[in-house]
Amino acid sequence: MKILEDKVAIITGAASGIGRATALLFAKEGAKVIVSDIDEAKGHEAVEAIEKDGGTAFFIKADTSSPEAVEHLVKQTVAKYGALHIAVNNAGIGGTQEPVADYPIEDWKKVLDINLSGVFYGVKYQIPAMKKSGSGSIINMASILGQVGFGGSVGYVAAKHAVVGLTKTAAIDHAKDNIRVNAVGPGFIYTGLVNEESMGKEGIQGLESKHPIGRLGKPEEVAEMCLFLASDKSSFSTGDYYPVDGGYLAV
Repeated sequence: MKILEDKVAIITGAASGIGRATALLFAKEGAKVIVSDIDEAKGHEAVEAIEKDGGTAFFIKADTSSPEAVEHLVKQTVAKYGALHIAVNNAGIGGTQEPVADYPIEDWKKVLDINLSGVFYGVKYQIPAMKKSGSGSIINMASILGQVGFGGSVGYVAAKHAVVGLTKTAAIDHAKDNIRVNAVGPGFIYTGLVNEESMGKEGIQGLESKHPIGRLGKPEEVAEMCLFLASDKSSFSTGDYYPVDGGYLAV
């Protein structure tokens, strides 16, 4: 039996990168997956890839910085598949690269709206639906930068630190409801945002050197951690932070 058989999962930011890899893996393991993103074209492409592989998926467009959109996403999911058991709050942006004193106020607000408030809205509306389903597992996408600083990225770093605290508090508040809440902390992952085209060869090599394993991560490697946390294999894990970082935090 597949380990997510008969489970319903929402994954935000699922049109590309870690979100897409997680959606494909969850569907392969039997989940009915709601692929959610603001990019409709790539979102539908992800659904097509899942269906081509024999899985079940449906696309719902949602801007996670809007509480109304997130609430609607959860309601649509339950209407479509009858329940909600798993959520991966993955949608996020990198934001501006500037020192703290030069960081634009509007960019600060935008990064926190998506990377922090978007996760809060997800957890807030997912939990009641999971309570009705009898149990649930929520995975919030943090970062290695939810544990350490990184020059020029104050918005991102602040939001990801806060996501870890949000995760711990939600886990405490809702353990009695049979709902587990955990955070995943990827290192630098080779995706559409982090690659030689956008950062140059030297930029990528500089990032690689920060990881003792000697390379950047792959979206599929983060997806495997999400799968573990979504499944009953992690039944005693809640309120925890799981790095997938090639040794970045060990240095």
